[in-house]
Amino acid sequence: MTEPVTERPASYLSGWLMLPILLLLAFWIVWLIISPVGTPGGEPSVFGILMIPVVFLLFKGFLILEPNMAAVMTFFGKYAGTVSADGFFWVNPLYGKQKISLRAHNLNTPTLKVNDRAGNPIEVAAVIVWRVYDTARAVFDVEDYVEYVTIQSESAVRQVCSGRWYDGDEKGENSLRGDLDTVARLLTESIQSHCSMAGLEIIEARISHLAYAPEIAGAMLRRQQAVAVVAAREQIVEGAVGMVAQAVEKLEKAGVVTLEPVSRARLVSNLMTVLVSESEAQPVVSLDTE
Repeated sequence: MTEPVTERPASYLSGWLMLPILLLLAFWIVWLIISPVGTPGGEPSVFGILMIPVVFLLFKGFLILEPNMAAVMTFFGKYAGTVSADGFFWVNPLYGKQKISLRAHNLNTPTLKVNDRAGNPIEVAAVIVWRVYDTARAVFDVEDYVEYVTIQSESAVRQVCSGRWYDGDEKGENSLRGDLDTVARLLTESIQSHCSMAGLEIIEARISHLAYAPEIAGAMLRRQQAVAVVAAREQIVEGAVGMVAQAVEKLEKAGVVTLEPVSRARLVSNLMTVLVSESEAQPVVSLDTE
């Protein structure tokens, strides 16, 4: 396997310096060609005619780069360097030039169907923000760096999501839905580990779509609703028990009533019915007083 190519600066001159020089050269060539024609027996300069393709070749060396743009130079198949500054330049006209954007790019992965760690099919998509930081690697170490980051991003999404639970494990940990920051960090690290060889930097990766697959979405929704109902009922019962205990204790301390075991049980039952019942309850509370 060949060694990876590392970015290095290419040699260039200011385009504003070379432009007047080449214009003067072009005017001089034109003067060499047409000046003898006006004299008796004069013929166009052979040297001037031969210099015409040379002048055209020299003008091909001009290069204009906008901010956050770069140009990778090759010289007869060999890497000659990269111009990453913005402005107007003149480079060797025999260089092959390939412009590359250094700006941040957004990649929306398609919606993928993945099995989470519990084996439940889920649909997931992600947004990846990336940019080129080493132009030589991006051009020479991979066939197509845009397609490369796309495939690696989809692979990382599958890998990260298949290693975690949609709603979390028994302790509620390792959740895809409830721990998006951790999932984003894992996605970024996973994609970056594969894209470094291509000279690409993963700035951010985050989940943009997460849902159960349609074939189990209804069942999972009913399951989530059942879990929510159970949790709510537990809180209601816990609060009701505390209120009943506090009410009985205050009644006895204030000497309002003296409760026998049977009356205490009846009072607790009626109070719990009122506090826990989902429908309106109207119990009849009978107290044995002394």
